[in-house]
Amino acid sequence: MIFDIVARDAKSKARTGVLHTKSGSIETPFFMPVATKMTAKFVSPDDFDRMHCNSTISNAFILSLKPGTKVIQKAGGIGKMMNWKGVNFTDSGGFQMYTKSLYLGSDENGVRFRDPFEGKEYYVTPEKDMQIQLALNADVAMCLDSMPLIEHSKEDIRKAVEKTSAWAGRCKEYHAIKQKKIKEKERQILFGIIQGGIHKDLRKRSARQLVALDFQGYSIGGLALGEPKKDEYQMIEVCKLIIPEEKPVYLMGAGHPLELLEAIHRGVDMFDSRFPTRNARHGSLYTWKGKINLMNKRYENDLTCIDKNCDCFSCKRYSKAYIRYLLKQGEGTGYRLASIHNLHFLQSLMRKAREEIMKGNFQKLLKNFRRNYA
Repeated sequence: MIFDIVARDAKSKARTGVLHTKSGSIETPFFMPVATKMTAKFVSPDDFDRMHCNSTISNAFILSLKPGTKVIQKAGGIGKMMNWKGVNFTDSGGFQMYTKSLYLGSDENGVRFRDPFEGKEYYVTPEKDMQIQLALNADVAMCLDSMPLIEHSKEDIRKAVEKTSAWAGRCKEYHAIKQKKIKEKERQILFGIIQGGIHKDLRKRSARQLVALDFQGYSIGGLALGEPKKDEYQMIEVCKLIIPEEKPVYLMGAGHPLELLEAIHRGVDMFDSRFPTRNARHGSLYTWKGKINLMNKRYENDLTCIDKNCDCFSCKRYSKAYIRYLLKQGEGTGYRLASIHNLHFLQSLMRKAREEIMKGNFQKLLKNFRRNYA
């Protein structure tokens, strides 16, 4: 088994567990900074260590273009090239491939898209996507999925579900064949991605089709894109009723503190999002008493730290006034200090969630965040 459940919350589906990968084991629930190009913006792998971050997610599609799989493969994989000992996830790149400026079309066999660096056209099949992620030597890979957008019609989303399921089967078959001669404990883990928008029937169909393929873990994709939170949470509940209890569940793209706790409450084990660092660069910072906007004039002369209950590098050494000034001036150091704080906060929040589930106090933590972040 790649996933062990350690403790459960008596009043919800929240749980703690351990995900076992070829690079090591990691306690759940956890949050992954988005390291699209093998680094988060303005944040280094050393910073990940200081904030006790054990996992990141990179983008296989982007990395296959630059620096290219050959360079990363020669280095020994993403982890070796980053000189970082944490657990590395890779996204298939489906989200980027379906960005309007890059997406050229898709059919039953794969996706056509435009290289954002040089403008060349590429065609990626499920098999090609698996080849890329295996070459990158990530610990956990994602199947190629058809990524519907929130504004798409139900019929478009239905077609995306059917493509995603068909591609998932091909991904799993290719992935298994290529790892057949590798020792089980040294194999890359593969997750299937459930789609379906905010339509119950399509989510159920997608979840059932993916569960029938028996993946090692399941990602819930196509949410946290601006849909009402009640719809997001309802879709999580729909998927969780179908996903086997012993399988790890990953909600893609979720990064707001309350959103994470609400998802944990419903049985989700892992998360990623670019929003904590993107928001940080605009002065939107998380604290244990709620979110603050550092760009507000009230902080111009505030010489206290961002959060007195935070022990991150930024809070230990710098004031709100200083970081605000740097952000206002567009200084990279300001972006760095603000980003470190938000990522550190989410690592601390996940650690706190694990502790409270173990103690039987998770509902109290959730209640406090509902009050402070409503």
